[in-house]
Amino acid sequence: MNWKELYNSKLTTIEQAIKSIHDGDGVVMADAAGAPRMTEQALALHADDYHDVSIYHMLTLGEGETLGTVGYGHFRHLTNFLAPNSREHVWSGNGDYAPAFFKDVARMLGKEIACDVAVLTTTRPNSEGFVSVGVSCDYSIAAAKKARTVIFEANAQMPFTHGDTLLHISEATHIVECDYPLPELQPAPIGPVEQAIGRYCAQLIDDGATLQLGIGAIPDAVLAELKGKHDLGIHTEMFSDGVVDLALSGVINGKRKTVYPGKIVATFVMGTKKLYDFLDNNPMVEMLTVDKANDPYIIGQNDNMVAINSCIEIDLQGQVAAESMGLKQFSGTGGQVDFIRGAAFSRGGKSIIAMPSTAAHGKVSRIVPFLQPGAAVTTSRNDIDYVVTEYGIAHLWGRSLRERARSLIAIAHPDFRPMLTEEFLRRFP
Repeated sequence: MNWKELYNSKLTTIEQAIKSIHDGDGVVMADAAGAPRMTEQALALHADDYHDVSIYHMLTLGEGETLGTVGYGHFRHLTNFLAPNSREHVWSGNGDYAPAFFKDVARMLGKEIACDVAVLTTTRPNSEGFVSVGVSCDYSIAAAKKARTVIFEANAQMPFTHGDTLLHISEATHIVECDYPLPELQPAPIGPVEQAIGRYCAQLIDDGATLQLGIGAIPDAVLAELKGKHDLGIHTEMFSDGVVDLALSGVINGKRKTVYPGKIVATFVMGTKKLYDFLDNNPMVEMLTVDKANDPYIIGQNDNMVAINSCIEIDLQGQVAAESMGLKQFSGTGGQVDFIRGAAFSRGGKSIIAMPSTAAHGKVSRIVPFLQPGAAVTTSRNDIDYVVTEYGIAHLWGRSLRERARSLIAIAHPDFRPMLTEEFLRRFP
């Protein structure tokens, strides 16, 4: 049987495919813009047929239908990263959050994370019978290798990406053909605060540096300030639209990268159709599984690695809370620590926590005397390097507690400096 005959023999409807999911199963779904929409919709529609099914995913775009009340009592979600469509589900007690570094997720599958069924959004097969997992490589390949049942949603609109993305159609149990646009995440508006942060971060980025950035107004503001730089590289957990223009103009070319030279490295991507079109069959983009992309040892082999992340708040010691507000989980650990430690291994490396000085429309300082009670420390005070706000740059690594506090107060919002100074004087008479 040739691969085309094999492919046709596995084609089925989504209603038939989900019959392979049984009570008590652990279902692992691809994440981000690669979340399998048809499976979500079908499971929600037939929720009454399922009991005690666990569903694992990380951040997902789209509606996430099984996260709604229709899934209560039928599906229990487990995640390492909350998104707007999953926060209420976990906060209400109908789902669970498990702390973990993103780099470790793939090896947790089939052990700490049940993986009986893997559901992935893929491309249609190429001429040799291979599909690509496209925009969500991270733990998808590991899930397909470990699951008893593997469902491909073979989406005609999924970009074909290179790297660790290929699965042969023989590895699928069921294939459901579909043709729907990937969910898009529009760029966040860049205001004066973000522009100022972007300018300060750009001062810390030299020609030839390799960058890790996330998504949102601050990473985009940083990228907007790099148009005059030369020979930049990208080795990141994920990237979005802001990278595209710099890559097309040649500012990002990876010439000086010491690991995967000439390649933009990521483990997942999400953004707009402009980004997805850029990815499609682009040999410049190398998608790696998360255990590789986020491995601090591999990251650190890039000279002049610069990791840029953000946070909810930072205390005067330099402890970073990036994922919870007190005891309330808001997002997740993700790859922040993976890349901060990778940058620390790098020759000439730097890590930056970049954030607005305030939150809640200026009512709350992000630089605080103490983290909120119960807040998770994402990045320890021993790992912290640079902190940037719209008021400047604080270099904390190797500094005393007194020096750290003084430097952080200097880049806090002026409205909150008296309060912080009062705490400083109590602590350091």
